[in-house]
Amino acid sequence: MTTESPAAAQRDFVELQTDVSHSPLWNRDLAPTTIKERTWSTWNIAALWIGMSVVITTYTLAGGFIEAGMNWWQAMITILLGNTIVLIPMILNAHAGTKYGVSFPVLSRAAFGTKGANVPAMLRAIVACGWFGIQTWIGGTAIDALFGVMFPAWNSLSTTFLEVALHTWIAFFLFWAIQVFIILKGVEGIKYLETWSAPLLLGGGLILLIWAAWRAGGLGHVLTQSAALQKQHGEFWRIFPGALTASVGYWATLSLNIPDFTRYARSQKSQMMGQALGLPLTMTAFAFIGVAVTSATLLIYGVAIPNPVDLMARFDSVLIILFATAVIFAAQLTTNMAANVVSPSNDFSNLNPRLISYVTGGLITAVIGILMMPWKLMASMGAYIFTWLIGYSGLMGAIAGILICDYWVIRKQRLDLAGLFKTNGPYTYSNGFNWRAIVALTIAILPVVPGFIRAASTPGGRVADPNFFDSLYTYAWFVTFALGFGIYYVLMRTAKGDSLNATHG
Repeated sequence: MTTESPAAAQRDFVELQTDVSHSPLWNRDLAPTTIKERTWSTWNIAALWIGMSVVITTYTLAGGFIEAGMNWWQAMITILLGNTIVLIPMILNAHAGTKYGVSFPVLSRAAFGTKGANVPAMLRAIVACGWFGIQTWIGGTAIDALFGVMFPAWNSLSTTFLEVALHTWIAFFLFWAIQVFIILKGVEGIKYLETWSAPLLLGGGLILLIWAAWRAGGLGHVLTQSAALQKQHGEFWRIFPGALTASVGYWATLSLNIPDFTRYARSQKSQMMGQALGLPLTMTAFAFIGVAVTSATLLIYGVAIPNPVDLMARFDSVLIILFATAVIFAAQLTTNMAANVVSPSNDFSNLNPRLISYVTGGLITAVIGILMMPWKLMASMGAYIFTWLIGYSGLMGAIAGILICDYWVIRKQRLDLAGLFKTNGPYTYSNGFNWRAIVALTIAILPVVPGFIRAASTPGGRVADPNFFDSLYTYAWFVTFALGFGIYYVLMRTAKGDSLNATHG
């Protein structure tokens, strides 16, 4: 049984009072946070999102839309709309983390079962490992460019392995090792990393925009020239569905594991305001900087340079390159530590809480991130948007639909907190698996699989002559979210058992 202290009740907090430390489903990292541990303010949550949004992949996202045929303001509207949409499941899933102090894999036990929770947790973890590799690769290339300017002999290390120069590999593994060191420090260090890095990231982006506008003859002139980036015109409505889904898919991962962070929030107001202030506006603003600066490089250098690492190499001043590297370094580091380490660390720990700690899970993430060959995932903007982002959004949408239906509709925000750690309790279902959730997840994903296969096997990810399933795939997150929610609701309404009546009260 769990109880609430008077102060916690006023804030709609539930704190675990029962000792479940003997359970094989428990370890210190997966244990619900205490009231005293819930210290993250609105600014801490907003800074978290600023730190995660200000990153090179955000900068290049809008550039990818423009390359596909949009103009600058169409790309901005698409990104803003996508991030506003994904903010809704983000806040809904965050509620349980704030109220009960639980992480994503522990919350998943309510819907999927104590063992079945490993299914959504592993799907989320594998995607995070891919992202970890991508962000580490980009951070490594920034260090590589800096060393190349400071030490000309650096670029002479030209021996290639897997089509990549030796000096790039060294820089990649240097950045990888720095992140492993931070992983060893644990999750609380991320709060301070994000808080102190946010002003640097915002300032660096603003300075870059001012410089580009000054060199190119004014911001208005730059934006009018952005049309020169368009390879195709009049393509907006054909591109829009896939671009919107990709924008949602960009943070569809965090919309699942956001409880990993909001379990430390001071209140529901803190998590809601922090996310609303930190995500859509920051993401759109930094994407705008990406569009504007990329457009400006056409006027300054005569060629579009969508990657800030490549732009950085154009400068002659070591001090400027050093500052730019520091900003890029902070951007990749803050995003990776928060978005791509916390979740898989908890997810891997959930496989065997007694053997795998948060730190061990983080180290597993770091290794798998290399094995997923990030240099291949970022081979082209088309593959990045239409295969990677849209592809995994189908998995994330189905899981989000099931979790939100379970917590908000089936259980009406009431959970048995201690029961989430019992091997023979209300969330055990059948041998630890809720087959209804597994069936709902499987059926929800199936309709978008043919489209994903075609996109993945097509260079650039865009199928020239789309059929019904290709068109359906462009709405992957929306399709799987709706199906997952609806199928799970129908199956659970026909169920009988204690799991539906398990609450904290």
